[in-house]
Amino acid sequence: MASGPLSRRVLAQNTGSTVVALAFLLLAQGYARPSYTDLSLVLSLLGPVGTLVCVRLLADDLSAGASRWSTAVTALCVAASLAVTAAVCAAAAPGRPMVKLLLIGALVALGNVIAARALSVGVLEEADGTR
Repeated sequence: MASGPLSRRVLAQNTGSTVVALAFLLLAQGYARPSYTDLSLVLSLLGPVGTLVCVRLLADDLSAGASRWSTAVTALCVAASLAVTAAVCAAAAPGRPMVKLLLIGALVALGNVIAARALSVGVLEEADGTR
C-alpha cells in the first residue's frame, strides 16, 4: 500500500481491510471473544467506505492502466470471505450470533465488490475524460 501506482495502492487498501476483517472473524471464533466480531463488523463497514472516499478524493490522480488486477483480486477476496464465513458459521451455534456472522460475511463480500467497481469506474472515467 506504500508504493506503486495510486490505483494499486487503493486496491491494496481495500484488500487489506477485507483480510483484517476476515482475520477478526477467525480470531473471534478461535478465542471465543465476541468483541472481535464487533471489530470485524465495524471494519467491514468502514473499509469499503474508506476506499470509496479515496477514489472520490483522488480521482484526478488515478491512472488508466493500473486496474487490470482488480477483477482477480476482488474475486479472490470475495471467495475468501465466503469461505471464512462458511467456516465460522459451521463452528458457531445457530441463533443470533450466526445471523451476525452471516451479515458480516455479506458486508465484507459486497463491500469489496462495490469498492472495486467504484475504483474501476473512477479509473475509466479519468481515462476517458468524462469526469
